Amino acid sequence: MIILGTNSIKDTGYNVANSLRFNDGDSPELSFTVDGTPTHQDKGTWSFWIKRGNILGAVVRIFSAYAGGGATQTWIRFDADDKLDIANRVSSSFNTRLVTNRVFRDPSAWYHVVIAFDSSQGTDSNRVKLYVNGVQETSFATGTYPSQNDDLEANTNGIPLTWGAEGVNNDEYFDGYIAETVFIDGQQLAADQFGEFDSDSGIWKPIDVSGLTFGTNGYFLEFKESGTSANASGMGADTSGNTHHFAVTNLTATDQSTDTCTNNFATMNPLDNFFAANTYSEGNTKFVTKASGGFAYGTSTIGLSSGKWYAEFDCIATTDSGAYHQVGIVEKPSGSTTTSGTANIGSTAYSWGYYAADGKSRTGGSYASYGDDWTTGDIIGVLLNLDDNQLKFSKNGTIQNSGTAISITAAANNGTGYYFITAGGMSTGASVTFEANFGNPHQALSSAVADGNGFGAFEYAPPSGFLAICTKNLAENG
Repeated sequence: MIILGTNSIKDTGYNVANSLRFNDGDSPELSFTVDGTPTHQDKGTWSFWIKRGNILGAVVRIFSAYAGGGATQTWIRFDADDKLDIANRVSSSFNTRLVTNRVFRDPSAWYHVVIAFDSSQGTDSNRVKLYVNGVQETSFATGTYPSQNDDLEANTNGIPLTWGAEGVNNDEYFDGYIAETVFIDGQQLAADQFGEFDSDSGIWKPIDVSGLTFGTNGYFLEFKESGTSANASGMGADTSGNTHHFAVTNLTATDQSTDTCTNNFATMNPLDNFFAANTYSEGNTKFVTKASGGFAYGTSTIGLSSGKWYAEFDCIATTDSGAYHQVGIVEKPSGSTTTSGTANIGSTAYSWGYYAADGKSRTGGSYASYGDDWTTGDIIGVLLNLDDNQLKFSKNGTIQNSGTAISITAAANNGTGYYFITAGGMSTGASVTFEANFGNPHQALSSAVADGNGFGAFEYAPPSGFLAICTKNLAENG
């Protein structure tokens, strides 16, 4: 459920520039009504990359196609147990239903999903094939295959399509990121038409699909544009050449993200179960600490053992004076620690915090004078130097303590060998809201400064040598 340095590729060959961030609380979706006679209505292939946000414990719709008030439909979704659920239904009767035994609960990972349909096949299990990260899924809790030559309802002229929601009742909203979204009309294609295994790392990665034959009703959504209209300048622009541009609902320019399947950025980790009452949104880049039961903090999805790293935390709201708000680093996610619910950042060894009300630093339970106090509206930068085992904090772009670093223990000498970026507050009847930026902000920035490698966007310029926390940088420096 976390990313370490070995889970990264520096050179992915083909690079995906953008994804689209879906925040379920905003009721976002993309929609389009099929307007052509299909190339082949019994054949079609979806390919898309997704990274989950909140793990909601409820049905979450990735894609839906509905007609006749929902009696006839196609869907792709996660069920309430986080299993991948694929269905094709005609007049309230399922002719296709595949539900995996496998669950998908990792918010740090990008998943590549391919669903390939060809009901003309003689063997029923060949009529629908599901691939995840290049490997065909063969273990299903439910396995119902279409009869020979059954139609694919999502490829019907006049049927409404929706990405990110259930399109009739407008619910079951997806939460997370979607990238490289393809529909091929008229062909059943295997996963190797959309991706390949990296020869060095063995990690599945995307390839250029622009040369594929998309068919009459096919489309390719790359999310390159930031507009909100259903045209070539919109977020739902179809770049296949078919101009099947999707309409945009409750998505804005800030939902266009550079967190993609070829450069995966850190986010906060909603599976940090020790403080599960924290709430996460905006693709896990915004979080509110719980309001009762001791101290509460959140941790990053990426662990760091070497290199120089930069992140920003914007303290945007609090329900108390801010005396215990803090930003810092910890040796491991709180969900795996044995410390009690009253543990705070800096209260144990291998944990350092910078406190809001008095500007002090803390580690091992001991406080020391450090910098200025801070409050709502301030942006706190974390400068973690694991090459020299030093830690600095900045307030609104100014490094604190006259630039003198805090000496920290080498990551290799602690409990996990990795440090995680963290922020939180005291939750005795109060809470604090942070926007976390590891280079993939959901909020609009006035400056949008990249790191020295050209990755990420920050309010303040990362100091020389300090990098956004993403897999491109991690492969070289982590």
